[in-house]
Amino acid sequence: MARSNDLNDKDLGELTEELRASKHEALNLRFRNATGQLENTSEIRRVRRRIARINTLIRQREIAAAEAES
Repeated sequence: MARSNDLNDKDLGELTEELRASKHEALNLRFRNATGQLENTSEIRRVRRRIARINTLIRQREIAAAEAES
């Protein structure tokens, strides 16, 4: 698992790819939980928070780019 510091070093394309992968992981975890195959349910929470961190970083960069244009 990458730390948020690692996320800060990534460019926008890498962040969107990381977001896609994390959403896919969350989907798999939800399916495994629904079928009773998931032992550690805290993984779902960890992935949801990671998705939120990535979305926050993407939004911060969008805002910074918009302010730079002004």
